[in-house]
Amino acid sequence: MSVYVYAITRAEHPLDLDDVHGVGEDGGDLHAVSSGSLSAVVSEAPADLSVARRDLEAHHEVQENLWSDGAILPLSFGFVAPDEDSVRALLDERAEAFSQRLDELSGTAEFNVKGVTDEDVLLRAILTDSEQARTLNESIRDGGGTYEDRLGLGELVAQEVQNRNAALAEEVLAALRPLVVSEQVAPPSQQYFVNASFLVEDARSEEFTRAGGELAERLGEGVELRLRGPLPPYSFV
Repeated sequence: MSVYVYAITRAEHPLDLDDVHGVGEDGGDLHAVSSGSLSAVVSEAPADLSVARRDLEAHHEVQENLWSDGAILPLSFGFVAPDEDSVRALLDERAEAFSQRLDELSGTAEFNVKGVTDEDVLLRAILTDSEQARTLNESIRDGGGTYEDRLGLGELVAQEVQNRNAALAEEVLAALRPLVVSEQVAPPSQQYFVNASFLVEDARSEEFTRAGGELAERLGEGVELRLRGPLPPYSFV
């Protein structure tokens, strides 16, 4: 029987699973597969597993429930093993690495920070601050100007947006880095000027949250900082 694996824990983890159910239409019953000092939390792999809200939420609910009682290694959505013996074999094979990582993650939480800028506010700021951008914008207003003027304005604005977003990202990272153990920073995208996950010691969680709120206020109009956490250490396994 194939099994769906949610997380790896210490064998002494409380494994309080009475009020949660696994993935699948019927919500699979959860249990532990153990070997030595480690356990894996599993359920029967459903035939109808899909990347749908129902199963994603069930997957994360199990992990968050486990994490609230102790360190875990949360597995990515969709990890299916052929059978329980395969899970035990994996626990045996990687016992030292899994145990070391559980020790490293004990007493920590993940926080995710995403930054978004309001395009209209940013464009107004560029036109206010850049004489060249204002001149080009005025020249093409109401259909005037040349093709080169329009191209030049587009390139100028795009470069200025990139520069400003990069500066905002560095300001966010510089402010939060002193409070964290580790970080995972995604490349900037059109949607987010910063998208970073931070591993934070439990003792500094409140300080980190407070710093994030103060930073969001300091960044001012047109900049939104979205902070999620504390979370299981999804990005650091």
